Amino acid sequence: MSDVLHSSRHLSRPAGSFVLLLILLAAAIGAIDWVWAIKGNFAIAGHAYAALAAMSVLLWGAGYVYATWRPEPRLAAMLFGTGFLIAFTAAASVLNTMLLTVAGPRIDSVLAQADIAMGFDWPAMMRDLANHPRVLLVLQLAYGVLLPQIALAVVVLGTWGRIASLYRFILAVAIGALICIFIWSLFPAFGAMSVYHFDHALAARLHVPVDEAYGRALIKMLQEGPGPITPDSIKGLIGFPSFHAVLAMLLIWYLRDVRWVRWPALVLNVTVIFATPIEGGHHWVDVFAAVPVTVLAIALSRHAFARAAQLDFARTSARSTENIAAPAA
Repeated sequence: MSDVLHSSRHLSRPAGSFVLLLILLAAAIGAIDWVWAIKGNFAIAGHAYAALAAMSVLLWGAGYVYATWRPEPRLAAMLFGTGFLIAFTAAASVLNTMLLTVAGPRIDSVLAQADIAMGFDWPAMMRDLANHPRVLLVLQLAYGVLLPQIALAVVVLGTWGRIASLYRFILAVAIGALICIFIWSLFPAFGAMSVYHFDHALAARLHVPVDEAYGRALIKMLQEGPGPITPDSIKGLIGFPSFHAVLAMLLIWYLRDVRWVRWPALVLNVTVIFATPIEGGHHWVDVFAAVPVTVLAIALSRHAFARAAQLDFARTSARSTENIAAPAA
Protein backbone atom coordinates (compact mmCIF):
# COMPACT_ATOMS: atom_id res chain seq x y z
CA MET A 1 0.00 0.00 0.00
CA SER A 2 2.83 2.38 0.82
CA ASP A 3 4.31 1.69 -2.63
CA VAL A 4 1.09 2.77 -4.31
CA LEU A 5 0.89 5.92 -2.24
CA HIS A 6 4.50 6.74 -3.06
CA SER A 7 3.90 6.10 -6.76
CA SER A 8 0.84 8.35 -6.70
CA ARG A 9 2.96 11.15 -5.32
CA HIS A 10 5.51 10.52 -8.05
CA LEU A 11 2.85 10.74 -10.74
CA SER A 12 1.69 14.08 -9.40
CA ARG A 13 4.89 15.70 -10.74
CA PRO A 14 3.47 14.68 -13.40
CA ALA A 15 5.09 12.74 -16.26
CA GLY A 16 3.74 9.26 -15.85
CA SER A 17 1.88 6.57 -17.65
CA PHE A 18 -1.44 8.16 -16.76
CA VAL A 19 -0.72 11.26 -18.85
CA LEU A 20 0.29 9.01 -21.72
CA LEU A 21 -2.96 7.08 -21.29
CA LEU A 22 -4.98 10.29 -21.60
CA ILE A 23 -3.16 11.37 -24.74
CA LEU A 24 -3.49 7.94 -26.36
CA LEU A 25 -7.20 7.78 -25.52
CA ALA A 26 -7.91 11.13 -27.20
CA ALA A 27 -5.69 10.21 -30.16
CA ALA A 28 -7.36 6.82 -30.61
CA ILE A 29 -10.84 8.30 -30.77
CA GLY A 30 -9.58 10.97 -33.16
CA ALA A 31 -8.08 8.25 -35.39
CA ILE A 32 -11.39 6.36 -35.42
CA ASP A 33 -13.16 9.57 -36.43
CA TRP A 34 -10.65 10.22 -39.22
CA VAL A 35 -10.86 6.72 -40.70
CA TRP A 36 -14.67 6.57 -40.44
CA ALA A 37 -15.05 10.04 -41.93
CA ILE A 38 -13.04 8.94 -44.99
CA LYS A 39 -14.75 5.56 -45.38
CA GLY A 40 -18.22 6.95 -44.71
CA ASN A 41 -17.86 10.13 -46.78
CA PHE A 42 -18.89 12.37 -43.89
CA ALA A 43 -18.66 16.12 -44.42
CA ILE A 44 -16.44 17.26 -41.55
CA ALA A 45 -14.93 20.70 -41.02
CA GLY A 46 -11.38 19.38 -40.98
CA HIS A 47 -9.70 22.76 -40.51
CA ALA A 48 -11.80 23.55 -37.42
CA TYR A 49 -11.00 20.22 -35.78
CA ALA A 50 -7.34 20.48 -36.78
CA ALA A 51 -7.23 23.81 -34.95
CA LEU A 52 -8.65 22.17 -31.82
CA ALA A 53 -6.09 19.37 -32.12
CA ALA A 54 -3.29 21.90 -32.48
CA MET A 55 -4.52 23.73 -29.38
CA SER A 56 -4.44 20.48 -27.41
CA VAL A 57 -0.92 19.67 -28.61
CA LEU A 58 0.26 23.14 -27.59
CA LEU A 59 -1.25 22.70 -24.13
CA TRP A 60 0.33 19.26 -23.78
CA GLY A 61 3.66 20.71 -24.87
CA ALA A 62 3.41 23.46 -22.29
CA GLY A 63 2.43 20.87 -19.70
CA TYR A 64 5.53 18.85 -20.55
CA VAL A 65 7.72 21.92 -20.11
CA TYR A 66 6.26 22.60 -16.65
CA ALA A 67 6.50 18.91 -15.75
CA THR A 68 10.17 18.53 -16.64
CA TRP A 69 12.23 21.61 -17.48
CA ARG A 70 10.55 24.08 -15.12
CA PRO A 71 8.83 21.80 -12.63
CA GLU A 72 5.51 23.26 -11.52
CA PRO A 73 3.30 20.18 -11.10
CA ARG A 74 0.07 22.08 -10.44
CA LEU A 75 0.35 24.15 -13.60
CA ALA A 76 1.48 21.12 -15.58
CA ALA A 77 -1.55 19.14 -14.43
CA MET A 78 -3.93 21.94 -15.40
CA LEU A 79 -2.34 22.24 -18.85
CA PHE A 80 -2.37 18.49 -19.48
CA GLY A 81 -5.96 18.24 -18.23
CA THR A 82 -7.27 21.14 -20.30
CA GLY A 83 -5.56 19.86 -23.42
CA PHE A 84 -7.09 16.44 -22.90
CA LEU A 85 -10.60 17.76 -22.35
CA ILE A 86 -10.44 19.85 -25.54
CA ALA A 87 -9.14 16.94 -27.64
CA PHE A 88 -11.42 14.31 -26.12
CA THR A 89 -14.57 16.44 -26.28
CA ALA A 90 -14.01 17.26 -29.95
CA ALA A 91 -13.23 13.67 -30.91
CA ALA A 92 -16.02 12.09 -28.84
CA SER A 93 -18.67 14.51 -30.11
CA VAL A 94 -17.75 13.74 -33.72
CA LEU A 95 -17.88 10.00 -32.99
CA ASN A 96 -21.26 10.38 -31.29
CA THR A 97 -22.62 12.28 -34.29
CA MET A 98 -21.38 9.70 -36.81
CA LEU A 99 -22.95 6.93 -34.72
CA LEU A 100 -26.33 8.34 -35.77
CA THR A 101 -25.89 6.36 -38.97
CA VAL A 102 -25.65 3.00 -37.19
CA ALA A 103 -27.67 3.61 -34.03
CA GLY A 104 -30.29 1.12 -32.91
CA PRO A 105 -34.05 1.68 -32.53
CA ARG A 106 -35.18 4.75 -30.61
CA ILE A 107 -36.55 3.95 -27.12
CA ASP A 108 -38.08 7.26 -25.98
CA SER A 109 -41.58 5.77 -25.77
CA VAL A 110 -40.27 3.01 -23.50
CA LEU A 111 -38.54 5.54 -21.26
CA ALA A 112 -41.66 7.72 -21.13
CA GLN A 113 -43.65 4.69 -19.97
CA ALA A 114 -40.98 3.96 -17.36
CA ASP A 115 -41.40 7.48 -15.99
CA ILE A 116 -45.15 6.98 -15.75
CA ALA A 117 -44.69 3.61 -14.03
CA MET A 118 -42.51 5.34 -11.40
CA GLY A 119 -45.14 8.04 -10.88
CA PHE A 120 -43.45 10.87 -12.81
CA ASP A 121 -45.72 12.93 -15.05
CA TRP A 122 -43.34 15.03 -17.16
CA PRO A 123 -45.99 17.11 -19.01
CA ALA A 124 -47.77 17.94 -15.75
CA MET A 125 -44.50 19.00 -14.16
CA MET A 126 -43.72 21.31 -17.07
CA ARG A 127 -47.21 22.85 -16.99
CA ASP A 128 -46.83 23.55 -13.27
CA LEU A 129 -43.38 25.08 -13.71
CA ALA A 130 -44.67 27.43 -16.37
CA ASN A 131 -46.37 29.28 -13.50
CA HIS A 132 -43.05 29.72 -11.65
CA PRO A 133 -40.73 31.77 -13.87
CA ARG A 134 -38.28 32.47 -11.03
CA VAL A 135 -37.78 28.77 -10.39
CA LEU A 136 -37.26 28.22 -14.11
CA LEU A 137 -34.68 31.01 -14.16
CA VAL A 138 -32.69 29.44 -11.31
CA LEU A 139 -32.78 26.05 -13.00
CA GLN A 140 -31.77 27.58 -16.32
CA LEU A 141 -28.79 29.37 -14.78
CA ALA A 142 -27.61 26.25 -12.95
CA TYR A 143 -27.98 24.06 -16.05
CA GLY A 144 -26.20 26.61 -18.22
CA VAL A 145 -23.04 26.80 -16.10
CA LEU A 146 -22.41 23.05 -15.99
CA LEU A 147 -19.81 22.98 -18.77
CA PRO A 148 -17.92 26.03 -17.46
CA GLN A 149 -17.82 24.20 -14.14
CA ILE A 150 -15.74 21.44 -15.75
CA ALA A 151 -13.05 23.92 -16.76
CA LEU A 152 -13.26 25.62 -13.36
CA ALA A 153 -12.92 22.28 -11.57
CA VAL A 154 -9.63 21.63 -13.41
CA VAL A 155 -8.32 25.01 -12.21
CA VAL A 156 -9.59 24.52 -8.64
CA LEU A 157 -8.19 21.01 -8.26
CA GLY A 158 -4.86 22.08 -9.73
CA THR A 159 -4.61 25.26 -7.67
CA TRP A 160 -5.43 23.40 -4.44
CA GLY A 161 -2.82 20.77 -5.24
CA ARG A 162 -5.35 17.96 -5.73
CA ILE A 163 -3.38 16.72 -8.72
CA ALA A 164 -4.33 13.06 -8.40
CA SER A 165 -8.00 14.04 -8.11
CA LEU A 166 -7.64 16.28 -11.19
CA TYR A 167 -6.36 13.41 -13.32
CA ARG A 168 -8.94 10.96 -12.01
CA PHE A 169 -11.67 13.55 -12.61
CA ILE A 170 -10.88 14.18 -16.27
CA LEU A 171 -10.56 10.46 -17.02
CA ALA A 172 -13.86 9.81 -15.21
CA VAL A 173 -15.47 12.47 -17.43
CA ALA A 174 -14.14 10.66 -20.49
CA ILE A 175 -15.18 7.22 -19.27
CA GLY A 176 -18.65 8.49 -18.36
CA ALA A 177 -19.00 10.00 -21.83
CA LEU A 178 -17.91 6.79 -23.56
CA ILE A 179 -20.31 4.68 -21.50
CA CYS A 180 -23.19 7.03 -22.31
CA ILE A 181 -22.25 7.06 -26.00
CA PHE A 182 -22.08 3.25 -26.10
CA ILE A 183 -25.49 2.80 -24.45
CA TRP A 184 -27.02 5.53 -26.59
CA SER A 185 -25.70 4.02 -29.84
CA LEU A 186 -27.49 0.76 -29.02
CA PHE A 187 -30.69 2.37 -27.75
CA PRO A 188 -30.87 6.01 -28.89
CA ALA A 189 -33.15 8.36 -26.99
CA PHE A 190 -33.56 12.12 -27.16
CA GLY A 191 -35.60 12.85 -24.05
CA ALA A 192 -39.16 13.59 -23.01
CA MET A 193 -39.19 16.76 -25.11
CA SER A 194 -39.08 14.53 -28.21
CA VAL A 195 -42.22 12.67 -27.09
CA TYR A 196 -44.68 15.27 -25.80
CA HIS A 197 -46.24 18.26 -27.54
CA PHE A 198 -46.95 21.66 -25.95
CA ASP A 199 -49.00 24.44 -27.46
CA HIS A 200 -47.12 27.61 -28.45
CA ALA A 201 -48.38 29.64 -25.49
CA LEU A 202 -47.12 27.11 -22.93
CA ALA A 203 -43.83 26.61 -24.77
CA ALA A 204 -43.26 30.38 -24.76
CA ARG A 205 -43.83 30.55 -21.01
CA LEU A 206 -41.42 27.69 -20.36
CA HIS A 207 -38.65 29.15 -22.53
CA VAL A 208 -36.36 26.13 -22.06
CA PRO A 209 -33.25 25.73 -24.27
CA VAL A 210 -34.00 22.10 -25.18
CA ASP A 211 -37.57 22.14 -26.43
CA GLU A 212 -39.86 20.22 -28.77
CA ALA A 213 -38.28 21.80 -31.87
CA TYR A 214 -34.87 20.63 -30.66
CA GLY A 215 -36.28 17.14 -30.23
CA ARG A 216 -37.70 17.13 -33.76
CA ALA A 217 -34.32 18.19 -35.13
CA LEU A 218 -32.62 15.27 -33.36
CA ILE A 219 -35.18 12.79 -34.66
CA LYS A 220 -34.63 14.13 -38.19
CA MET A 221 -30.87 13.64 -37.79
CA LEU A 222 -31.45 10.03 -36.68
CA GLN A 223 -33.62 9.41 -39.74
CA GLU A 224 -31.63 11.31 -42.37
CA GLY A 225 -28.07 11.45 -41.02
CA PRO A 226 -26.05 14.21 -39.39
CA GLY A 227 -25.22 16.34 -42.42
CA PRO A 228 -22.11 18.55 -42.21
CA ILE A 229 -20.24 18.08 -38.92
CA THR A 230 -18.62 21.18 -37.44
CA PRO A 231 -17.83 22.22 -33.86
CA ASP A 232 -20.61 24.81 -34.10
CA SER A 233 -23.23 22.39 -35.44
CA ILE A 234 -22.67 19.61 -32.88
CA LYS A 235 -25.80 18.94 -30.84
CA GLY A 236 -26.22 17.16 -27.54
CA LEU A 237 -27.61 13.84 -28.76
CA ILE A 238 -27.52 11.60 -25.69
CA GLY A 239 -30.79 11.27 -23.84
CA PHE A 240 -30.30 8.02 -21.93
CA PRO A 241 -28.35 7.99 -19.67
CA SER A 242 -28.13 11.72 -19.01
CA PHE A 243 -24.53 12.83 -19.46
CA HIS A 244 -25.39 16.17 -17.84
CA ALA A 245 -26.39 14.30 -14.68
CA VAL A 246 -23.18 12.23 -14.85
CA LEU A 247 -21.09 15.41 -15.04
CA ALA A 248 -22.96 16.99 -12.13
CA MET A 249 -22.37 13.92 -9.95
CA LEU A 250 -18.68 13.77 -10.91
CA LEU A 251 -18.25 17.42 -9.94
CA ILE A 252 -19.84 16.75 -6.55
CA TRP A 253 -17.59 13.74 -5.97
CA TYR A 254 -14.25 15.18 -7.01
CA LEU A 255 -14.74 18.59 -5.40
CA ARG A 256 -15.93 17.16 -2.08
CA ASP A 257 -12.48 17.47 -0.44
CA VAL A 258 -11.79 21.04 -1.57
CA ARG A 259 -12.47 23.44 1.26
CA TRP A 260 -14.72 26.43 0.49
CA VAL A 261 -15.79 24.76 -2.76
CA ARG A 262 -17.46 21.51 -1.69
CA TRP A 263 -20.72 23.02 -0.44
CA PRO A 264 -21.32 25.47 -3.31
CA ALA A 265 -20.49 22.63 -5.73
CA LEU A 266 -22.94 20.32 -3.95
CA VAL A 267 -25.81 22.83 -3.95
CA LEU A 268 -25.19 23.95 -7.53
CA ASN A 269 -24.91 20.46 -8.98
CA VAL A 270 -27.86 19.03 -7.07
CA THR A 271 -29.76 21.88 -8.70
CA VAL A 272 -28.32 20.83 -12.08
CA ILE A 273 -29.55 17.27 -11.50
CA PHE A 274 -33.08 18.49 -10.75
CA ALA A 275 -32.89 20.87 -13.73
CA THR A 276 -31.90 18.12 -16.17
CA PRO A 277 -35.43 16.81 -16.95
CA ILE A 278 -36.67 20.40 -17.24
CA GLU A 279 -33.99 22.45 -18.97
CA GLY A 280 -32.52 19.43 -20.78
CA GLY A 281 -35.89 17.91 -21.67
CA HIS A 282 -34.87 14.51 -20.27
CA HIS A 283 -36.98 11.67 -18.95
CA TRP A 284 -36.54 11.23 -15.21
CA VAL A 285 -35.27 7.71 -15.80
CA ASP A 286 -32.38 9.26 -17.76
CA VAL A 287 -31.20 10.89 -14.54
CA PHE A 288 -31.53 7.70 -12.50
CA ALA A 289 -29.55 5.80 -15.13
CA ALA A 290 -26.71 8.29 -14.68
CA VAL A 291 -26.03 6.99 -11.15
CA PRO A 292 -24.52 3.59 -12.08
CA VAL A 293 -22.67 5.21 -14.99
CA THR A 294 -21.08 7.69 -12.57
CA VAL A 295 -20.14 5.00 -10.06
CA LEU A 296 -18.54 2.88 -12.80
CA ALA A 297 -16.66 5.87 -14.24
CA ILE A 298 -15.22 6.76 -10.82
CA ALA A 299 -14.20 3.15 -10.13
CA LEU A 300 -12.55 2.64 -13.54
CA SER A 301 -10.74 5.97 -13.31
CA ARG A 302 -9.43 5.14 -9.83
CA HIS A 303 -8.24 1.73 -11.05
CA ALA A 304 -6.51 3.21 -14.11
CA PHE A 305 -4.77 5.82 -11.97
CA ALA A 306 -3.57 3.26 -9.44
CA ARG A 307 -2.30 0.98 -12.19
CA ALA A 308 -0.45 3.84 -13.90
CA ALA A 309 1.02 4.87 -10.56
CA GLN A 310 2.30 1.34 -9.97
CA LEU A 311 3.91 1.26 -13.41
CA ASP A 312 5.61 4.60 -12.82
CA PHE A 313 6.85 3.55 -9.39
CA ALA A 314 8.25 0.29 -10.77
CA ARG A 315 9.98 2.17 -13.59
CA THR A 316 11.44 4.75 -11.19
CA SER A 317 12.62 2.05 -8.77
CA ALA A 318 14.32 0.14 -11.59
CA ARG A 319 16.05 3.30 -12.79
CA SER A 320 17.24 4.10 -9.25
CA THR A 321 18.61 0.58 -8.84
CA GLU A 322 20.52 0.91 -12.11
CA ASN A 323 22.00 4.22 -11.01
CA ILE A 324 23.15 2.79 -7.68
CA ALA A 325 24.65 -0.30 -9.32
CA ALA A 326 26.41 1.63 -12.08
CA PRO A 327 29.51 2.75 -10.04
CA ALA A 328 30.14 -0.82 -8.92
CA ALA A 329 30.20 -1.96 -12.53
